[in-house]
Amino acid sequence: MAQTSDAARSASATPWYRSGTHLLYLSVIAGVVLGAALGLIAPGTGKALAPIGTGFVALIKMLIAPVIFCTIVIGVGSVAKAATVGRVGGMALIYFVLMSTFALVIGLVVGNLIHPGDDLHYHSGHYEVAAAESTGWANTGNHTVDFLLNIIPGSLLNALVSGNILQALFVALLVGFALQRMGEAGKPILKFITYLQAVVFRILMMIMWVAPLGAFGAMAGVVGATGIKAVGQMALLMLAFYITCALFILVILGGLLKLATGLNILKLLKYLGREYLLIFSTSSSEAALPRLIAKMEHTGVDKSVVGIVVPTGYSFNLDGTAIYLTMASIFVADAMGKPLNIGEQVSLLIFMIIASKGAAGVTGAGLATLAGGLQSHRPELVDGVSLIVGIDKFMSEARALTNFTGNAVATLLMGRWNRMVDLDRARRVLDGELPFNEADLAENPHYEEVQGDRNVDQAVVLKSPTKQMPTVEGPRQAGSTTIQDLDS
Repeated sequence: MAQTSDAARSASATPWYRSGTHLLYLSVIAGVVLGAALGLIAPGTGKALAPIGTGFVALIKMLIAPVIFCTIVIGVGSVAKAATVGRVGGMALIYFVLMSTFALVIGLVVGNLIHPGDDLHYHSGHYEVAAAESTGWANTGNHTVDFLLNIIPGSLLNALVSGNILQALFVALLVGFALQRMGEAGKPILKFITYLQAVVFRILMMIMWVAPLGAFGAMAGVVGATGIKAVGQMALLMLAFYITCALFILVILGGLLKLATGLNILKLLKYLGREYLLIFSTSSSEAALPRLIAKMEHTGVDKSVVGIVVPTGYSFNLDGTAIYLTMASIFVADAMGKPLNIGEQVSLLIFMIIASKGAAGVTGAGLATLAGGLQSHRPELVDGVSLIVGIDKFMSEARALTNFTGNAVATLLMGRWNRMVDLDRARRVLDGELPFNEADLAENPHYEEVQGDRNVDQAVVLKSPTKQMPTVEGPRQAGSTTIQDLDS
């Protein structure tokens, strides 16, 4: 059986009390509750502990540029690969970009309607304007011209260490397109960056193990400074996010599915019930990737469509992450009393469209992307990410479930629009007349096909950060693809 299959089954079979993910989740809950209690009982002590949360955010900020660089460079290569398969790949990429953009817009609209964080007046006091202005930025007196000129770094490598996220994004795009044009000669470099991404994500997951401590300090500091109002505003953000994700799935995705195929979204959700449990237990949609491939094929979608749409969608169709990024950005800005104007929101939207690609699957990547977006547009808001640290873990499940559902719906839509799906079979499957046979998972050839560049990510995602990362090379079967093929 393939490595991905074994990892996914192991994740679902591990008792909760032996699962690192569950222990981390419970620890974060304990940190949030204890921090809020301390902030209410002893506000002075709570505010004194705020630097713990600030330190955790600083650890996240340390990895923003590497995360953005690696995900964008690899992502540009994935776009090239998906586009080369013709009509299905091109249509899927257009759909992913449109839906992710739409989800970002929905997050902005909801954020502007409910104004989460209003009147919180949280001030971290750690941002130094002088430091931000001492980096040699252009200053022509024209804000638009300065903004565009400052995207160009002083040197190629300086963009990765200067802390300017837009410069890192710009260089990542240049490197990605350069590797794309190099063809076979660029594959060794692409492989190196894939391994570099694995190292960065491993460090990120190690940092997430101090999230309970960070959540404790951040919550104690916020509640100590603002009182019980902070708890109410965070609860409002979480509730609004859950409702927005639910409506996005039932109304937007459900409406598209009904109009295009006549299928019922609720029946699809029931069909994918076991996958949702697996995602909820791991806080990552990556663990259910092999099962989604097998189940979409079982519904009658052509294997070629499933093999293109599902793996590509896992990097480019991140609807739940998109909603989270924009709503959380507005929350942080409002909570600090420095709301984003319309121009800044549109600019942030454009940044998130690009930077959100590849932000799913690894715990903490969404938080890093959020910090990167704020740092690139309003650096003084970055320390406000500590407001999100305490509740980010609770929002990760909704992000993962929404991302997963979006990819399942996208697969059915691409099959329908390309006339490569048996809708009669799909209806019978969703009605329960043709139940999915779990034994088919062991024989599904796509378990090996989903390796390649993503094999490194799978090894990182599907294992506890406290365990040693497994060797990337796995048992090779006929017709399989491994990361070593990048050299060939």
